[in-house]
Amino acid sequence: QVQLVESGGGLVQAGVSLRLSCSASGRIFIRYSMGWFRQAPGKEREFVAAVTWSGGNTYYADSVKGRFTISRDNAKNTVYLQMNSLKPEDTAVYYCAADADAPFGVVRRTSTSYDYWGQGTQVTVSS
Repeated sequence: QVQLVESGGGLVQAGVSLRLSCSASGRIFIRYSMGWFRQAPGKEREFVAAVTWSGGNTYYADSVKGRFTISRDNAKNTVYLQMNSLKPEDTAVYYCAADADAPFGVVRRTSTSYDYWGQGTQVTVSS
């Protein structure tokens, strides 16, 4: 069992940066690919970014490519989402998720591929 706890959300103005953190429990965290998803009011949950267990492979949604960076520190059981140049359309609840069955070196973008989820952290970007 893996438990995930997100932090770092908040209310910011457009153009600034935020860094989200996701702290994981469980010693096998290192084996999982990790992803970030988000859900805006009235919209479906959407993929944001993912990273392999080693941190070597990453994948981003087109809407955040070049602005967001996902990374992980396996020694700290933590995955990060650095968000730069935030826009009002980035406003959403951001969720961290763990993919326990991803093939080696593969990251997946479908929410149904992920086995464990955090409770989410709100990010609100004002114009």
